Amino acid sequence: MKAGLESLGIAVPPTYVELAELAKARGVAPGKYVDGLGVTRMAVPLVEEDTVTLAARAARMALDAAGATGEDVGMLVVGTETAVDHSKPVSSYVQGLLGVSTRCRVFETKHACYGGTAALQMALDWVRSGSAKGKKALIICSDIARYGVGTPGEPTQGGGAVALLVSDTPKLLAFEAGKSGVYAKDVMDFWRPLYSKDAVVDGHYSVQCYLDALEGAYKAYQEAAGDAGEGGLYSDRFAALVYHVPYGKMSRKAHRHVRALDGDKEPDASFDRLVGPSLVLPSQVGNIYTGSMYLALASLLSTSREDLTGKRIGLFSYGSGSCAEFFSGVVQPEAQARVKALGLETLLERRRALSIPEYEAIMAAREKLDEKPAEDTAGEGFRYQGTRDHKRIYTR
Repeated sequence: MKAGLESLGIAVPPTYVELAELAKARGVAPGKYVDGLGVTRMAVPLVEEDTVTLAARAARMALDAAGATGEDVGMLVVGTETAVDHSKPVSSYVQGLLGVSTRCRVFETKHACYGGTAALQMALDWVRSGSAKGKKALIICSDIARYGVGTPGEPTQGGGAVALLVSDTPKLLAFEAGKSGVYAKDVMDFWRPLYSKDAVVDGHYSVQCYLDALEGAYKAYQEAAGDAGEGGLYSDRFAALVYHVPYGKMSRKAHRHVRALDGDKEPDASFDRLVGPSLVLPSQVGNIYTGSMYLALASLLSTSREDLTGKRIGLFSYGSGSCAEFFSGVVQPEAQARVKALGLETLLERRRALSIPEYEAIMAAREKLDEKPAEDTAGEGFRYQGTRDHKRIYTR
């Protein structure tokens, strides 16, 4: 049985900061941020936006794109590392906001940036086994990457969500059953203690952990696929490669490593061809943790000028801590037209640029977001209103 993406949806905050402006405000040469990270704009969520509202907005787009409703969903999972509660999952809030059926399996997954992929793989197995019985799985990757004003990680922030509607009628990407390689190792490269709103990262070590996991997962994929000895550079068997992209330059490091493993003496020569289109949207949003690789996938399908129909795409997902997976899928007919019809590039163009003082004021206001008294304010869309009796309140 086929299983894969029937549709997808994206949600990003309506505001952003130009990284060049942030660099100037911090007394840093703009090129260090823009060229050094491969990011031009960093999404900044307003106080009425959180992991829940981003997830709900992305899910609404994915359902609408497929002409589906909440009644069609039999599994709803949110992969996140910026949950809003230690017990109640983000997915339960989303279920209520979207009106998803009560006959639905609802939960949350966590493993840093790998959490969404863990949920996706579970959903694919659920569909392939026949247990779905015609229902669809709604997998949402939703996060707000935060490190704090003036910290070394400040320019690597961002926020957003990607929703993936998984079914036995994939109209975007059909994932290849059995063609997957995993790698996991207990490391402390990135973590967020329960007492902290901001993550802790050992930057150089985390990059090495990422590359070690990529090598392990990539080799495991080749063993699972059983075609490693057929000649030629192995990565040329993919029409495109989509990497986990916390920032654009990480994809270049990843690609160099993959091509070096293949024996390519000029690893950068294939970068624009195999990776370039996947970085168009991420470069304007920044780090969205669990959704980063899937935003790159959406970027590939939305911006690539090559007809990818029937071609294989390689995907690499990495979560610090760590767990990684290299897997693949085949692009379906009209997939690119369907994603382009979502108007993702226009969505990003409509956002408003924040001045540095505005950005810093928003960051300060978000410090007490979990304790903000609820306000019964009107407005369109999903909005976080604050808390009442220790309960988070949202507009539907």
